[in-house]
Amino acid sequence: MASPLSASKMVEILRAEGLTVHEVRSWRTHNRNSKGPWGPVNGVMIHHTVTKGTDASVRICYDGYEGLPGPLCHGVIDKAGHVHLVGNGRANHAGLGDDDVLKAVVAESALPADNEANTDGNRHFYGFEAINLGNGEDPWPAEQLEAIERVSAAICRHHGWSERSVIGHKEWQPGKQDPRGFGMDWMRGQIRDRLTPTVTYTVRTGDTLWSIAASKLGDGNRWREIASLNKLADADEIAPGQKLKLPKK
Repeated sequence: MASPLSASKMVEILRAEGLTVHEVRSWRTHNRNSKGPWGPVNGVMIHHTVTKGTDASVRICYDGYEGLPGPLCHGVIDKAGHVHLVGNGRANHAGLGDDDVLKAVVAESALPADNEANTDGNRHFYGFEAINLGNGEDPWPAEQLEAIERVSAAICRHHGWSERSVIGHKEWQPGKQDPRGFGMDWMRGQIRDRLTPTVTYTVRTGDTLWSIAASKLGDGNRWREIASLNKLADADEIAPGQKLKLPKK
């Protein structure tokens, strides 16, 4: 539970996370606060747009459409991994969802199945729409997936949340399927790795992941953590001079 980010702080933390941020029109004062409360915030919700094209998708998410006024989220993540901020405050993105899911997000525990729609998600979640048709065939570029990870990690880091504070719309409201095309458990793993405090180690001649883990972490069996943190496809392929991220003891 936390107070919502200000517009300036949102821009600051996203750019500090290495993201390219575009401020769209009057996004800083664009919201649905007159229709209901905004905050306290408890998590981040990821969606797909079911649209194509950056300009058209950003315009729809800013303006909304008949029957559902904008903003439809707080930010749009395009195929190149850029973030387009379209709203600051309450946004029409989450709708009604399961109160047990909200309780799990607050407790940062395993999510139950979403089988009710009895709680106002627009009040409690930041919402980010990633541009994708949502048909299971439209690709998810690596840059876009990494941007979803970075956006989520930046907000979680600011509020002191873990990766369990990030959910998909399909985990909140019965009948929803977004985001489709990648797993939210996988994405939470990516966010967890980004949030993990690390130190940098330069590989020396004769080093192995086991020897590095033994000498720097006190347990050679933690070599798997190093491999995972650095996304090493082959744990044996490290070279002198290579920079590795190590988890702190």
